[in-house]
Amino acid sequence: HPFSITSAPGDDYLNIHIRTLGDWTGQLKSVFAEVCQPQSANQSGLLRSDPSSSRPRMPKLLLDGPYGAPAQDYKNYDVLLLIGLGIGATPLISIVKDVLNNIKQGKEIEEGGAMENSGHKRNQPFATQKAYFYWVTREQGSFEWFRGVMNEVADHDHDKVIELHNYCTSVYEEGDARSALITMLQSIQHAKSGVDVVSETRVKTHFARPDWRKVFKRVAMNHPDQRVGVFYCGAPGLTGELRKWAREFSRKTSTKFDFHKENF
Repeated sequence: HPFSITSAPGDDYLNIHIRTLGDWTGQLKSVFAEVCQPQSANQSGLLRSDPSSSRPRMPKLLLDGPYGAPAQDYKNYDVLLLIGLGIGATPLISIVKDVLNNIKQGKEIEEGGAMENSGHKRNQPFATQKAYFYWVTREQGSFEWFRGVMNEVADHDHDKVIELHNYCTSVYEEGDARSALITMLQSIQHAKSGVDVVSETRVKTHFARPDWRKVFKRVAMNHPDQRVGVFYCGAPGLTGELRKWAREFSRKTSTKFDFHKENF
């Protein structure tokens, strides 16, 4: 699991996020550290390459795969509920990017058939009409991993097809007196510049953990008589609760939730 493709089918590059989790990936990070820029204090271990630097050349890699994963069925659903816990957000970011690329592609077609010049055509119609993405992480610096994607969604998703919800669990709950100052500064900064002080993106960060019952209830109310693909990637501890709410709201409402999970 530490290796996750985070680029989308429409991208002209392959993007992979790798978590340092053991001796082998630790050594891999050391090799890349020799040719990458040193990480800053708020980057949460993220390394970036600089092709113009005088450092040694990037290592050569051999790729094996691809292999199937539960999240690959997302194109079958009109509505997506994507839930990532910590590093589990990585495969879901690929889905968000694919939905975003489809939005861009649709705009290009509307603006005069730029599709003909893009060189990229889909093999089948894109079903997804709405996507909810919930990312829950303890480390504030983790939001830097996908800052570009989040800002890109804010720039291009004018019809609000994609909803991004960031939750930082290392901060006290919203409404707690100890987090009041952070919340006040966050609101002032977001109103002034449109940038969140916690994630440094345009997506406002919530504190503590989501109320998953309210999340499922809101999706069910927004999409009656529709089938929702729920995709969870993260530690096993949350799997049971999410599956329970998916089953309960499928039984009590006209919305049907299909639950898929990938644990690590």
